[in-house]
Amino acid sequence: MDNRSEPARDPLVTAAEAEQRRSAAARLFDIRRVIGALFVAYGIIVTLMGVFDSQAEIDKAEGVRINLWSGLAMLAFGLLMLLWQWLRPAEPPAEPEERGVIGPPEDSGPGSSKIG
Repeated sequence: MDNRSEPARDPLVTAAEAEQRRSAAARLFDIRRVIGALFVAYGIIVTLMGVFDSQAEIDKAEGVRINLWSGLAMLAFGLLMLLWQWLRPAEPPAEPEERGVIGPPEDSGPGSSKIG
């Protein structure tokens, strides 16, 4: 016989763990973080290219250090996205019970069996 059984689990602890996982997933996959990180990375690269542009490349852009300015703009945009994500973190989606929904929504559309 197998005497191994699952230890009793506290439903409040389980709910708190689930809430922490949802919150971590919501923050990790926040699109502002992804966009901000990509713009910062590319902004650094393009800014460095603009700093080290040759005179021929500057002349080709009619005297404007286009790589420098576009890199700085990308860097600023990326930092703004990361700042926005830091100031207003993503909230995890609410559980159906928290939204006031207990069961699946009733279908009252065309073809439903509900008469009314």
